[in-house]
Amino acid sequence: MHIELKEGKRYYSIGEVAKAFDVNASLIRFWDSEFDILKPKKNAKGNRMFTSEDITNLQLIYHLVKERGFTLEGAKTHLKEGQKKTLDKFEIIRKLETIKTQLTEIKNEL
Repeated sequence: MHIELKEGKRYYSIGEVAKAFDVNASLIRFWDSEFDILKPKKNAKGNRMFTSEDITNLQLIYHLVKERGFTLEGAKTHLKEGQKKTLDKFEIIRKLETIKTQLTEIKNEL
């Protein structure tokens, strides 16, 4: 899973976020209510507007819950106990996945 953040864009709607993660908007709303690290702004209509930091945190939550099989409580505990350490590992994994994709593309061009 790799979410492309648009350069210069400050906020993403819940629809954009749900589409990027290929999940329902209701799941994003649920995670927002469950995880303190998510802090989307709300516009005048009350719609959630996610920052790039929120997107990174959502990627981490998605990774823990959907890819690693953590329960919500397990993911919350994991984030509270070692958020910086977990985020650093997650960033390394994301960078390695990007490099793998680039190398695969180069291999296919040969």
